[in-house]
Amino acid sequence: MISRQESMDGHTSQYGYAKNFRTALPQFIAVSVKNLLLLGYGMTLGFPTILIPAVKTPAVGEELHLTDSEVSWISSLNLIVVPLGCALSGVVTSPMGRRRAMQVVNLPFFIAWLMFHFSSTTEHLYGALILTGLAGGILEAPVLTYVAEITQPHLRGALTATSSMCIIIGVFTQFLFGLFMYWRTVALVNIILTVLAVIALCFVPESPHWLVSRKRYNDAKKSLQWLRGWTDATAVEEELRDIKALFKTKKAQSEDEETFLEKISNYTDKGFVLPFLLVSYSFFVGHFCGMTTLQTFAVSIFQMLEAPLNKYYATLILGVLQICGTVICVLLVHYTGKRPLTFFSTGAAGVCALLVAGYDGYIKTHDITLHSSANMTNMTSGSSPDVVINPYSWIPMTLLMLLALITHTGIRLLPWILIGEVFSAKTRSGGAGLASAVGYVFGFLTNKMYINMVDRFAVWGTYGFYGIVGLTGCIAFYFILPETEGKTLNEIEDHYAGRKRLTNAVYRSKKRPKTEISSMFENKGTINPSFEPDISKL
Repeated sequence: MISRQESMDGHTSQYGYAKNFRTALPQFIAVSVKNLLLLGYGMTLGFPTILIPAVKTPAVGEELHLTDSEVSWISSLNLIVVPLGCALSGVVTSPMGRRRAMQVVNLPFFIAWLMFHFSSTTEHLYGALILTGLAGGILEAPVLTYVAEITQPHLRGALTATSSMCIIIGVFTQFLFGLFMYWRTVALVNIILTVLAVIALCFVPESPHWLVSRKRYNDAKKSLQWLRGWTDATAVEEELRDIKALFKTKKAQSEDEETFLEKISNYTDKGFVLPFLLVSYSFFVGHFCGMTTLQTFAVSIFQMLEAPLNKYYATLILGVLQICGTVICVLLVHYTGKRPLTFFSTGAAGVCALLVAGYDGYIKTHDITLHSSANMTNMTSGSSPDVVINPYSWIPMTLLMLLALITHTGIRLLPWILIGEVFSAKTRSGGAGLASAVGYVFGFLTNKMYINMVDRFAVWGTYGFYGIVGLTGCIAFYFILPETEGKTLNEIEDHYAGRKRLTNAVYRSKKRPKTEISSMFENKGTINPSFEPDISKL
């Protein structure tokens, strides 16, 4: 058994586990296996990008030829049903466990890819899109709660941030596959990852918290041994004992089975409402600071702003910068905490959006264009110029590239990290699903409103609004966002329950001081709410 004194580097985490590579490796492996599922989900989001041009102007031999109206549904149908899947996610997946739920949700993905490959009618495409959207929503609760329940506090933020990174990489793979393969072939290739995810999930353990909630104590012990560095049974006895104590305490508090109204009351308590509002606002700022519409309408935006680079190459670079931003977030969040990254990303994104707005407004009121030498010859000879060159067109392109990089270092990933941390054990599955649904609704709204906003307010007005959202978000987060990096889940729950406020420092000390309040809760068996049984089955 590893003790605090036996740690080689002098650093230990809760329950005396050494903060070393051996302890972190199994948690990284388990999260990476889970990320295969998110990689596949990202592929479903990126697939319409290569599907739409293929069915709008089909090649010789392609039996599908869709109208503009039908194509418009392809770009949005899967996203419309995602919130429905999110809302059902906690209820559907909680009884079967985190790992099994993640395996089962691959079945609709498998069927959808086959439908895409063999589709011969528009209805086949629509059915496949509905399946991918519904499955994508349902996977939110098991994926997000699994990471929160298997990782230690000092690893949780960085490992949670990898989820968004894998979705973005999944989208990006479809851009690359579309360059080299026919869209029906891409659908078949994508099946490989779906099958791989199901097989890989067989080799990682179930959440020990869910196992204890089902009184499978031996399985929970084995899960903890695996997740804490393939250690011996005695090394996890303390953690397992706390899990059991908390579980029994909760059962003693509620001998009779909760009624439907009692379960609903868990979602009206301020311990749920406050974190739910925080996550929802994070989604609002993340979507309405300009990045969501840039990701969806990148080609047309670069074209409107006269980008000096091929608009398709610019879109490809945009995808690379998004991945780079998520990698930066993963690497830095443990050291800086979430608050500094959030302040930087929202503030800088707001400045970038305002500068884009200022550029667009300025060139519409000032003549800053230059003509090429060939055009000057034409003008001196009385001919009209055939090409007009804007020497400042690199400015908005650079700002939009920075916007993609900056937003993904913080605000675009923040709500997905918070979902796994801020909800109590009773509402974690349900809250993750409901909050994810709100996020997808905001994403749908910002894309739906974009064209009307540009028509009414032009580019400068639209990006001016995005800039204001970013800057006001930076100010608001200063007051409403607690620092959860390095904090245990019981400390976060106590904060929202009003028992003990979080500090804004990132814990990295060897041993945390106990206050009288925290000792009192410990004596009552409430060491870590993350170990409470997940009984949010509405």
